[in-house]
Amino acid sequence: MVTALDARSTQPARALFRRMFVINGLVFTIGTLVLALSPATVSAPINLTEIPVLLIGLTIIVATNALLVRRSLAPLEELTGLMQRVDLLRTGVRIDDKTPRGDLTHLIQTFNAMLDRLEAERTASSAHALAAQEGERQRIARELHDEIGQSLTVVLLGLKHAVDRAPAELRPELHAVQETVRSSLDEVRQVAHRLRPGVLADLGLHSALSSLSSEFSRISGIPVTRRVDPGPLEVGNDVELVVYRIAQESFTNVTRHAHASAVELRLTKDPTALTLRVVDDGIGGVRHDGAGIRGMRERALLVDAELTITSPADGGTEVRLDVPNGKARA
Repeated sequence: MVTALDARSTQPARALFRRMFVINGLVFTIGTLVLALSPATVSAPINLTEIPVLLIGLTIIVATNALLVRRSLAPLEELTGLMQRVDLLRTGVRIDDKTPRGDLTHLIQTFNAMLDRLEAERTASSAHALAAQEGERQRIARELHDEIGQSLTVVLLGLKHAVDRAPAELRPELHAVQETVRSSLDEVRQVAHRLRPGVLADLGLHSALSSLSSEFSRISGIPVTRRVDPGPLEVGNDVELVVYRIAQESFTNVTRHAHASAVELRLTKDPTALTLRVVDDGIGGVRHDGAGIRGMRERALLVDAELTITSPADGGTEVRLDVPNGKARA
């Protein structure tokens, strides 16, 4: 029993067969008519003077057939090229299916519909994965802050009490241990803060980016110039989280790979889009999309934003996120 899906799947093959049959049949028919109506004759056995005429006729038929078949199958070359370079993290790349292409139009429309379906499924799965990741981040941050942080605080208070009661010759060693514990407590709080940016939920995106820039400068020693448009941004929580995480990952990449001496962060809003730009003056050059960059692209897809990463000829790297107006005002 042939289902409707099976019937639709065989349409491109049948259409291609009809196309080849018509082209070859037309070429051979015209060639036969030319030979039949022309004054040229072929004797048996063939004379040497007739061989060039047959070769010329055969060459013309084969060349005409090859030219027509090549032009007829040109959309397949375009389709094959798109298949080789398609990337579900770079959406919107399609073959024009509005221009009439004969029997191949259905094949191109089917391929474009398949890309639409795959991109929708990839976006949905990425949304679930990133939501689970954010939930796990918050759980770990709470455990670090509530359990480990409190335990270290208790140890720190105990050491302070021990220092006050210890003999003078032991106090320097206890002070050193006390400072180590205090440093560990600060590191735990920093990790918890990076995992769960409470300032983002409490004070908004402006304050969160300011805090992120200050912490990056303090840890890395690289100065950050902030240029943020004043006034309310009127964006949804999902957009704020995406912008914050992409800025955070950009700073991480600067620390690990850029060898930069300065970084500039810009957040601007106009009637068409909300734009985040993180620019450094490092060595530049993005050879391939690692896990961090692919994560940024997945986050950008969640809010229908466009992420571009470029390296100017004079060095450095620019990470740019453009959130369209519809999402920026969500």
